[in-house]
Amino acid sequence: MADDTRRDLLKKAATLGVGMIVSGRDALAREERFSEQTDRNAAATEFFPGFKRLTRKTSGATINFVTGGSGPPVLLLHGYPETHLMWRKVAPQLARNFTVVAADLRGYGDSDKPAGGGDHAAYSKRAMAQDQVEVMSSLGFQKFLVVGHDRGGRVAHRMALDHPDSVQKLVVLDIVPTYKVFHTVNKELATSNFHWFFLIQPEPLPETMIANSAEFWLKTRFNALPADAISKEAFAEYLRTFRTPEMIHATCEDYRAGASIDLTHDDADLQRKISCPALALWAEKGAMHRFYNVLDTWKERASNVAGKPLPSSHFIAEEIPDTLLAELGHFLG
Repeated sequence: MADDTRRDLLKKAATLGVGMIVSGRDALAREERFSEQTDRNAAATEFFPGFKRLTRKTSGATINFVTGGSGPPVLLLHGYPETHLMWRKVAPQLARNFTVVAADLRGYGDSDKPAGGGDHAAYSKRAMAQDQVEVMSSLGFQKFLVVGHDRGGRVAHRMALDHPDSVQKLVVLDIVPTYKVFHTVNKELATSNFHWFFLIQPEPLPETMIANSAEFWLKTRFNALPADAISKEAFAEYLRTFRTPEMIHATCEDYRAGASIDLTHDDADLQRKISCPALALWAEKGAMHRFYNVLDTWKERASNVAGKPLPSSHFIAEEIPDTLLAELGHFLG
């Protein structure tokens, strides 16, 4: 009987010990989640003073965004390899006259990163645009202005075609249409924009190579910028989200979709033009300026478009935010 009692006590002690370990792990996981949430909210407060950080669940993903200001609604969409943070020098000023929504595209930042699927459809610009239309609708905005840089500009282009009743005005920053690029590429453009062709390689080649040197890769994307354009704090925030396997994979899927299903969608719409007023702004020191007549290219795809080069490299909002703000203020009204 004494042995049985000792065995029962040992079993209870062991069970209690395992429970304490499990509870400890749960507590640690909760603490990590709380810490990450605190970091996200702190970033919103630090970089977007007076803005609120929110999320909305759409039909395809949960989208992270910040919003602030009052007046006509304007949606800001970032490019690769950034997040909504790229608008930190622009959004607070725009918020004096507009209700600003700066969102992470699906696959980027703190937005969801769903599986791409065999045809990469989850990262088609059509799906990514649908997310953002639903976000704006959830905020009560059925009609709004859109400004998109780089990949965000490609999402905005598709949005203007698929949702012409929603997009009142469109601004695209430093892009020409994806269809145009893939059908006119030459050695010089492929060399300048080599990442287009690297990121579309089958999984897991680019994912593995980038993950092995995520910080180095991220820094190379900003090589053309002046050293003070992105602060250490801003770079650390970019790196926080970029270095995760989920975001690395999702952003590759974005480019894979651009080289596949997006071209199918674009081919079907070659005879349709963007109907709303559009503004194309591009970097005087960038690849688009070197290889294309950017304004003429957009006139092929938009009925009412104006545009001009700006004295910067690709990341216009990082490098010359005041110049960009002046152009946006004039066009958006």
